Amino acid sequence: MNKMNDPMGRAIADYWKNRKADRLRVFSPMFDEDEIPVTVLFREYEDMPAIEQMALDMAQGRVLDVGAGSGCHSLVLQKRGLDVAAIDISPLSIETMRKQGVKNVIEQDFFMLTGQYDTILMLMNGIGIVGTIERLPDFFRQLDKILAPGGQLLCDSSDISYVFEDEDGFIEYPETGHYYGEMKYTMQYKDTVGEPFSWLFIDADTLAKIAGENGYEVEVVVEGENDDYLAIITKK
Repeated sequence: MNKMNDPMGRAIADYWKNRKADRLRVFSPMFDEDEIPVTVLFREYEDMPAIEQMALDMAQGRVLDVGAGSGCHSLVLQKRGLDVAAIDISPLSIETMRKQGVKNVIEQDFFMLTGQYDTILMLMNGIGIVGTIERLPDFFRQLDKILAPGGQLLCDSSDISYVFEDEDGFIEYPETGHYYGEMKYTMQYKDTVGEPFSWLFIDADTLAKIAGENGYEVEVVVEGENDDYLAIITKK
């Protein structure tokens, strides 16, 4: 990704510099236009949802913060004395994290990363980077390489079946031939438009089934009020 094609990074950099930002717009062929409040990406621990707080409290050892964005999660753990590496593909986010004081920042695709980590964090539906159900086996093969023996992956996601529920409570999934949590998005910030990308929302049962087929166990630690959950994934 380059700086000219990095809407989220540009929004993050703008907010860091000016303490305000324009709308970070999100488009999908399945939904109306939405937006991500940029302030959300700069939250302190006290302002984070309980699920994120719990995940941060469970982190231990050498930590990898995947899709770190502005580095808000990394900074919390760094202040607690943990060894944290923050990874992102956004060059402007990487620059901002360094300015914010994140000590170990990596500009790289998660699937190309090497090294060993005791805790891998994928918060704010960070497991969405997998994109599709079909790519999950590749994801677990990457975990085989970078998750230290006895290590844990902490991730949150959502079962978005409620999106397809009508007023009578009947759920009718779109006839796409794909898992209903597989989404396509495009982001725009000011005049910067990013490339379309795939994003995965996965229900806990499906995640557990595919994880089991690939040698991992999933435990749901807590369920939120909006069909979201925090899961811990470990090697069998």
